[in-house]
Amino acid sequence: MKVSYMETDVLIIGGGSAGSMAAIRLKELNRDQKVTIFEKANIKFSGSIPRGMDALNIVTVPGINTAEDYIEAQNIACEGVLDEAPSYVMAKRSWELMKELQSWGVFFPTDKAGNYEVLKTTPKGRFTVTMREPNLKTILHDRFTKLGCTVVNHTMALQLLVDNGHVAGAVGFNIRTGELIVCHAKAVILSAGGTARFGLPENGYLYGNYDCPANTGDAYSLAYRAGAELTGLEYTLRYYIVKDINCPLLYITLTRGAKLLNAIGEEVGGDHPGIKNMFDEHYDKGLGYLRIRMSHLPVEKIEAVEDILFSTEKPVLQRYFEGKGVNFRNRDIELGPTDMYLCGGHGITGVVVDTGAASTVPGLYAAGDSANVNRGHLTGAFVFGQLAAESATEYIKGISSRQCDPAPYIAEITEKCQVMEENQGFVSIEEFEYKTRRTITDYLTPPKNEYKLSRAVEIMREMKKALPRHVKVSRTHDLWKAFEVENIIDCAILSATASMERKESRWGYWHHRADYPKTDPAYTKLLIVKRGSCDDDVTTRLREPDKSISLKGGNQQ
Repeated sequence: MKVSYMETDVLIIGGGSAGSMAAIRLKELNRDQKVTIFEKANIKFSGSIPRGMDALNIVTVPGINTAEDYIEAQNIACEGVLDEAPSYVMAKRSWELMKELQSWGVFFPTDKAGNYEVLKTTPKGRFTVTMREPNLKTILHDRFTKLGCTVVNHTMALQLLVDNGHVAGAVGFNIRTGELIVCHAKAVILSAGGTARFGLPENGYLYGNYDCPANTGDAYSLAYRAGAELTGLEYTLRYYIVKDINCPLLYITLTRGAKLLNAIGEEVGGDHPGIKNMFDEHYDKGLGYLRIRMSHLPVEKIEAVEDILFSTEKPVLQRYFEGKGVNFRNRDIELGPTDMYLCGGHGITGVVVDTGAASTVPGLYAAGDSANVNRGHLTGAFVFGQLAAESATEYIKGISSRQCDPAPYIAEITEKCQVMEENQGFVSIEEFEYKTRRTITDYLTPPKNEYKLSRAVEIMREMKKALPRHVKVSRTHDLWKAFEVENIIDCAILSATASMERKESRWGYWHHRADYPKTDPAYTKLLIVKRGSCDDDVTTRLREPDKSISLKGGNQQ
């Protein structure tokens, strides 16, 4: 395999929202430091928000809420399993972040009095500020491009280089050419998303995911193999959104007066229907599919929803609904459950980080869906992208260079590729991925139990061994997909192991153990997962969450 080499000050792995913001902040702090981004796709339209966004989910708007209020709301949402300090810092910086985005041209609509629209999307308090910006990713892209960041597109990170316990760069794989790229770096920021391509959607489409299908747990696998701590892997997310196209719609519509109905026409919930209620009380009892009705709304309300969906959120939705003959004025919108996935932004899964986005391995930082900043959404991605940049800039000041012999890493990757090529397998990578994710859905989807979880670990280990022997690799594309599936398998093993260790039910549907149906009040601990003596040696421990933020009440409304 052809190998090329490069050197940088800070390497960012993943150029989505968090990675883009980290790149901008790094250059703002020091225009002379070299910033390089490995991006699996084309960075101009990549990540979970490749185009625009309809809201900034967490903002402590002066006069409406405070950071202390947000911590109180998050403790309710996360049932006490919350490191308060990182979430507090995120909330504390959210208003400043929003005003900075405004100065860049990001549009937040206001009424005639100049007030922002602040919506209730948490169990307590209002923190979500409406945004109307279809070109959000383009604004970020243009900004870090002008600042002189180096972007290496179509490159997937395969291994982190570790020198005497310190991260010293990464080995990337060009998914178009098959070339290996060794990048020596003084610090690395992981922002490659969560594990969106994990369980299998009910429609059977490999890429019909709720979140970005390019996110295959790369960040989690990289961090785990480098020795970093992870947590929240038992928090297996499954939402309830537009059926077959996996697009969010609940809060956009319900906050504007739409109704949520079950299959027999009963109205469900209020302005914040719980996922547990939607699954346990309706879908799982044969009262699905649920649907959204807007036919009773004034036409201007419906047009406002259409404007958000078709211009900002997902323009493809207009073609989707038109193709199905669905007009919001006279037809309901059918909802359905998503595939199962792991995520920091919507959930609590990720690399354990402190208030400066630092992991437990020196020189390694994490932000966005890759980091355990509970339910941080877009605000968490932006704020922790900035924090990772600030911490990394300070960290590398005393480092002249960071070199690590890449030969063992290159040899391991090359050998893996040669095994797949020489075995001339008979199963396409698409078929193998389908089988892998079908198995994850069978054995990891709640309700969970000890038998299913132990079988998940057993089967996933067998699948990992079978991957190089049975998959047919005839082109670079197959090789790249094989690396992705290997990461999916790794994340399944970590998730099943963590789920076995948490012998209780918590977070409603997302970690329901049929053999331990009750929530243990004393179990409000973080379940830490870490690599032991080898990749197959998954160690776990429980840690008390950081509850250092004293609640002061704030001005809750």
